[in-house]
Amino acid sequence: MELHILGTASARPTSTRSVSGSVFSCQEGLVVIDAGEGFQMRYSKQRSRLKQENEPALLRPNRIVAVALTHGHLDHTWGLLPFLQTLSLDGRQQPLVVYGPTSNEILDALEANGIDAKLSEDTPSAELINQYRSWFSLGGTAGHLGYPIRWLLGDPQSGRWVEFTDNATDLVWHDSMPQPDAFTSFRMDSIPTSHSVPSCAWQLSRKERKGAFDRDKATLAGLNQDERKQLSEGIDLERDNGDILQASQFRGPAKPATSIVVSGDTAEQSIQTTSPVTVLVHEATFLNDASDKASEHLHSTASGAARTALECNAEHLILTHFSARIRDAEEAVSEAKEVLGEAHGLASADDGDRVRIDDDGVVLMLKRTDNGWTQHNLSHH
Repeated sequence: MELHILGTASARPTSTRSVSGSVFSCQEGLVVIDAGEGFQMRYSKQRSRLKQENEPALLRPNRIVAVALTHGHLDHTWGLLPFLQTLSLDGRQQPLVVYGPTSNEILDALEANGIDAKLSEDTPSAELINQYRSWFSLGGTAGHLGYPIRWLLGDPQSGRWVEFTDNATDLVWHDSMPQPDAFTSFRMDSIPTSHSVPSCAWQLSRKERKGAFDRDKATLAGLNQDERKQLSEGIDLERDNGDILQASQFRGPAKPATSIVVSGDTAEQSIQTTSPVTVLVHEATFLNDASDKASEHLHSTASGAARTALECNAEHLILTHFSARIRDAEEAVSEAKEVLGEAHGLASADDGDRVRIDDDGVVLMLKRTDNGWTQHNLSHH
């Protein structure tokens, strides 16, 4: 699995950092996580870089199965509709699911009064229901785009989700978040976070898997094809001479469960994850000297991101979402390291960086350069 980090600025972009937007890549498809303004240009640039490195298939648009929004602030969402329309212009036919967090109050209103439910006057303008309605009116439905698109809003705390169906004219309710159809060994989960509007982090995970069948060992044991098949399916084998061969003895080490958690904007807190966290990609909008401002605006400092990493037992922490006031991200890394100590992998992200977790759970940071990427083993310090 791999994460392409395509925007590392906070709300105000800089000459070197764009606003939020990432792409999770695995064998079963791609998930776009946030799409701030200009996202499609950044996506296109990353694809061009990959082509130059002979990796053209990694970000093929027809592999995108879902878009997962962390919250409704425009630096995380305003590039989505143009991107969806570009997919349409390119002739997309594959279905797509869009997920976003909302409040129980919004869900209650929709359940009580239907799709055109009037919202409370104090509903924040950045509440995603407002943007969904705007996007529907501007052509963000299957009828206009020409490919199947499912729009879902949910409360990550309660697990209640609603889907806008029939070109956003009707509602269907779900007791849990539907997974992308293409996901079988991978899954995605929304994790409640704390911000000025409903928000969540996204965890993309893969369960522990059996080790590979040891063909050489089977050959040395003189096993026939049927015996190999039985052992490879995990069934112990009793041979004619009474010997018992255990299936587990013919497998290599199990492949560990792995996951990437990507936070949106959030106050410092404990992220309650559903499975072990291999990599936490977390906002670090402020340094310690602006911790009061971080608290006021419900954002995190780099130190706060590190404390969150400790709370959820993340093996590695990647810092992103830097305020324009932070001239050197290494300051943020230094402050986070004071909290994490030597026991965790730690790095800051730049636009275009990639984070890769291999089948054995080894984490690599691929730092973007003018000529592709350089590999850094994100080992513990």
